[in-house]
Amino acid sequence: MLTLPAVDLDGEARAVSAEVDALFKRLLKPPGDGRDRLYQAMAHAAIGGGKRLRPLLTVATARLFNLDRTRAVRVGTAIEAIHVYSLIHDDLPCMDDDDLRRGRPTVHKAFDEATAVLAGDSLHALAFEILADHATSANPVVRAELVGDLARASGPDGMAGGQMMDLAAEGQSLDIAAIGRLQQLKTGALIEHSVEAACIMAGLASQARTPYRGYARNVGLAFQIADDLIDHGGDEASAGKRVGKDAAAGKATFVSLLGEERARAQADLLVAQAIEHLHDHGAEADLLRAIARFAVERDH
Repeated sequence: MLTLPAVDLDGEARAVSAEVDALFKRLLKPPGDGRDRLYQAMAHAAIGGGKRLRPLLTVATARLFNLDRTRAVRVGTAIEAIHVYSLIHDDLPCMDDDDLRRGRPTVHKAFDEATAVLAGDSLHALAFEILADHATSANPVVRAELVGDLARASGPDGMAGGQMMDLAAEGQSLDIAAIGRLQQLKTGALIEHSVEAACIMAGLASQARTPYRGYARNVGLAFQIADDLIDHGGDEASAGKRVGKDAAAGKATFVSLLGEERARAQADLLVAQAIEHLHDHGAEADLLRAIARFAVERDH
């Protein structure tokens, strides 16, 4: 077990979550016309609940470079908008067909399928609207790079590509390398972008981003292994969603291939490696170190 610095991770996460919620509330205020139901559905999915891991990672990485917190929260909120849109669409009957998300009815259950599709589409668009705004960065080059990198991380070379690979893999026998590649895209790409985005805002050259990319990749894989463990043996009430889905769908996972004990050990190793990538930093990286451990110790 790693010894971690004294960081109030829960307090930091609550603060970031409150800031993200406040921005979503401003952006998703119903306009008082025929679009109200759409805005309400977007707010249902985006406001309250969730781990806010991605905005928290952006804010924590921005702390390394003394970046403006308000701008970092805006970037994190854009990433969260992409993440929430993906959850809305994942939950649809044509995908995972889930009734519960974050302990609440999924959007297509609380509203209807057509509204859920449009809510996801609109949150996807909102993410890039936030990044393109001058309030996110005064530097147009930074804004353009943020937009481009998030597009890559969320499209066929990132999250959506990983989701397609996941659908195609149902009932197939995958090895560890194939599962790792699938999850690096499906889950890891947005997590990696959450760290990369702060590096973009700081103006770091590509080669200077190497340790932060290593940290993010390791945390992303550890996070997915933890998800597999929760789905394998977690409590539905704590998880806030249906568990046991992977086994029921015949999906190969880290747990099904490695077993619970080896999968947990692999996640711990990834966390240790992630923290090692931060060896050049002092206390300013303590929040990132604590987030890495949270990735594998959580129950939801």
